[in-house]
Order: sequence, then C-alpha cells, then structure tokens
Amino acid sequence: MRPKIQILILIITVLLFSCDDGFNKYEVYGNALGTTYSVNYYAQQDQNIKPKFDSIFQVINLSLSTYITNSDISKLNSGIQAEVDNHFKNVFKAAKIIHQNTEGYFDPSTGIFVNAYGFGPERYNMEMSPKVIDSLMNFVGFNQFKLDGNHVKTDLDSFYLDFNAIAKGYAVDILSDFLKNNNLQHFFIEVGGEVVAHGQDLENNKIWNFGIETPDENNTSRQLSYAVSIENKALATSGNYRKFKIDSSSGQKYVHTINPKTGEAKKSDVLSASVVAENCMIADAYATAFIAMGFDKAQKTIDKYQISTLLIYVNSDNKVQTFISDDLEGIASPL
Repeated sequence: MRPKIQILILIITVLLFSCDDGFNKYEVYGNALGTTYSVNYYAQQDQNIKPKFDSIFQVINLSLSTYITNSDISKLNSGIQAEVDNHFKNVFKAAKIIHQNTEGYFDPSTGIFVNAYGFGPERYNMEMSPKVIDSLMNFVGFNQFKLDGNHVKTDLDSFYLDFNAIAKGYAVDILSDFLKNNNLQHFFIEVGGEVVAHGQDLENNKIWNFGIETPDENNTSRQLSYAVSIENKALATSGNYRKFKIDSSSGQKYVHTINPKTGEAKKSDVLSASVVAENCMIADAYATAFIAMGFDKAQKTIDKYQISTLLIYVNSDNKVQTFISDDLEGIASPL
C-alpha cells in the first residue's frame, strides 16, 4: 500500500469555501478501485461530479480490475482470448515503455507472485520455497506480451497480468481530463494516495501542497516527513512499510512489491519512492519500480531519464537518508 496523503474521508459532497470572485470550493469523497478517493475543486456552482466519477470508475474496473471476474484482464488471466478496450491498451502501452526504461523492474506479469504471496485476489497458499519461486518465474516476463489490435498475444502457457501498480494513477489521469473538459481548472484528485493537482488552491491563494508520510511501519499516527508543492503535475508515492505479511509457520516477512528478477518479496533499501510527473500513470509505475530496483539502480534510472523523484532509503550504515532530484529542490521540503 502506498503512503497516503492525509485527508479526512467523508462520503458526501460539501460546500466548504466561497471566494470573492464567485468560485466555491467543493469536496467529493468515496470508495473505488479497492481504495478511497477524494477530490477538491473550485467552481461557481456544484458540478455534481460524484455520479460521473462513479461511472468512470466502473468502466476502468471492467477493463483493469483483477478483483472483478468479468473484467477484460480477468478474462485474459483465465485463458479467454477477450478483446481489450482503449483503457487497457493505454495502460499496456505505458507499462511497456516503463518496463523497458526500468530494465524489467516494472513488470505487470508478476501478478502470479502477487497471488502466490497472498496479496492478490487469488491466494494460492503456496510455500514459497526456492524451488516454487523458480517454477513460477517461468510465467514472468512482460517482454513476452504484445498487443495485436484489440487482443493480447503471448507464447506463455499460463500467466497472470496485474496492472494495479499503474491503474490507480491512470484512473486519476482520466478523472483529471474529465474535470478539465468540463472547464474546471483548479482542483486536486487523489486515488489511493496517487494525486493530480491542477491550477491553485484558491482558498489559500497558493499552489497545492501535499505531505509524504514517514516510511515507518510503527508510524501509527501517520506523521509526515516531507511536503511537496505541485501545479499541473502528478505525484505518486510507493512504499512497502505498511502492506506486508508474516508467514505463520516460518515467520518470514513478505512485502507486496515483487522483485521481477528474482520473484522475491523482500524489503529493499528504498523505503519510500515519490515521483512527480506530467501524468499520474507514469508517476505511479516509476514509484513502484524504484522500490523493487533498490537505491543504486533507481538513482541511475532517475538520472538517465530525468525523473523528478524523492527517495527515502537506508544506506550501507543502516541510516535513513533522503535523495531528492535537482528539479525538486525547493518543491519538496522537510517538515
């Protein structure tokens, strides 16, 4: 689970603030994609966007949710050669690019391991021995998948695609496009901790500001360690410190980000990865990849592709350190 921006959750639309220029501030909260979402926007009147958002979430779920048995991705994973829609194709194409840019550390075909370790909708209840991991690795490799029109092709006999590490970010982008197409220019959208901010926070007369949670599984008060200010950008944060499992028989701790090179679910030296990008889909995927890659490989990728990133990691002396890319200096500040 990614560290989430601390926002009070309600399930109603509330008029909060009225600006001198006639803009009112509205908030919308709800549940979608197996998590929560929240929206703050400024408009001259209530746009009643919640039912429209719910419809968008429903369409995305029917394309990309592994928790819905009749979704496009669930049909593919069950062996049905189903046609996929444009949402699926958009996410698939972006995942291909990031898979290549991260040298395979972003890999949606590790869904078979997500289930094997008990984090997915299908829990295989397997003893994750080296032999079992080696056998499952035969079904991993996103480079073995391609789009052919409206169909997904692969030579793998069995597979389990899982786009959860990019789908929430994609949903945020779709919702953002919807608001902009309806002439709303000042808003932020958050789905499961992934954020797009557009325009300004008119109530406070400044650009939107978000907190990054301190990466500590004992941080029950959800203290924040950094603040990030963004305008017309996306922010996604990934971390393994809250969502993990401990095997009852062996005592082994498993985290939910799988290393696609080894099939292991071990904690890396990167505790938290926050990425700022033009769209949330890209930020979401890179943040996940950087956790799996570890600090050294992540830093090389960040430098090579000029990715705006804040990493909280543990160095060789077991001390918590922070890496902030040059372009985030002044945008990300410690609290």
